[in-house]
Amino acid sequence: MKIRRTLATAVALAVTAPVVLLSATAPAFAGTEPTARTQAEPSLEELKNAAAAAQEAYDKAVAAQVAAMDVLEATHSEAWPPAVAADAARQAAEKAATAKTDADQAVVDARTALDALPVDADTEERTAAEAALADAEAAAVTAATAKEQADAEAFRTDKEADDARVAASRAYGDAKAAVEKALTAKKAADAALAEAEAEAEEEEEGGTPGGEECVPVPELTSVVTGLPSAVVAGTTTAFSLRVTNGTDEAMDRVLAFADVQASDKSGLKEIDELLRLQWSTAASPKWRDVEHAEYIDTIGPLKAGAHADIKLRLTVDASAPAGEGIAFVAGDYFNKDGSCGQAPDLVGYEFVIAAANSDPGKADDAKPGKTKPNHGAQGTTSKTPVNTTGGTLAATGTSPANTRLALASGTALTLGAAAMLLARRRRTDSGA
Repeated sequence: MKIRRTLATAVALAVTAPVVLLSATAPAFAGTEPTARTQAEPSLEELKNAAAAAQEAYDKAVAAQVAAMDVLEATHSEAWPPAVAADAARQAAEKAATAKTDADQAVVDARTALDALPVDADTEERTAAEAALADAEAAAVTAATAKEQADAEAFRTDKEADDARVAASRAYGDAKAAVEKALTAKKAADAALAEAEAEAEEEEEGGTPGGEECVPVPELTSVVTGLPSAVVAGTTTAFSLRVTNGTDEAMDRVLAFADVQASDKSGLKEIDELLRLQWSTAASPKWRDVEHAEYIDTIGPLKAGAHADIKLRLTVDASAPAGEGIAFVAGDYFNKDGSCGQAPDLVGYEFVIAAANSDPGKADDAKPGKTKPNHGAQGTTSKTPVNTTGGTLAATGTSPANTRLALASGTALTLGAAAMLLARRRRTDSGA
């Protein structure tokens, strides 16, 4: 069964290396030729495994949210231990305050009684009044100390209860966000699987509407020029994409595909949202955003041996951290008779992202690797990836990027998110 490049890329990102296809260490800025990578087509079983993993992650996230809600609700119960402790401390503080008030009043009463003694009061009576005042003042000091301690305990227990409630609320918020993220990933994985199953069913029923199978066409090449191997955050870089019909037959409708992805130096944090890719052509000179994981536009018909050029520009936000990126390109075609074809693989051009206001020095253009072709027959996956420029690309199995990315491939959330990244790239109806 032949699965669309949409799914091939989704599984390459979601099953084999689900973060971003980037090298493990940044290449030297000058004199570097990053190795291009291609994505092997996945099997239907791999997509089923990815969907199952995403479902499992979603189920766990939902269970965690329920547990977090139980904890949060408990914090508002009168029987919650921290609340019981805080209430007891508050009551003790109130009693201590009352005791201090009473003790202070006793001092006032004792002093009043002493002052009220007549001038001719005997010594015994005056001594007794003075002792009563001294005792009242000592009791007042003790009551004040007790109140201070009770107030401190009430404050401590009340703060502990409040902090616990805040922590429970934050934990619930995190759990809720995790559920939303897991659900998005699950939907993406399910969509990728559904697309593969639909295509499998379509192929069993006779293939494309025109009765023809979309075939891999190595001669339909997509070549990037002018993209430097080092891009500084906060700048815009212009380069170009040339799609060439290297066959001896005309193509009625040719579409170009482009996508950029990036991560920080660790390779574990995606920063795609800080990159903006735009395109422009002679026929459509206004700059337009390249929607993530979508065709740029219909180039139009291409005669045998003809090519079409697309202007591209990449803007990296100034807030982007130093990291690494990769630009993917490819081309597909559809004929009025229902036949269709596509470049066998996405071609990747790697580049370094240098921090804003830094000087990476002179950087060569990012280029794909060039070796002799060695690809399998239609409907199969070659062990040596095919370069759409006519050469093979370096096998990804030994790449340090894959080694690092494999460490991050265990999370079902990333599986689904990566599957979603390119699942929207659908084959266009040949009659459109």
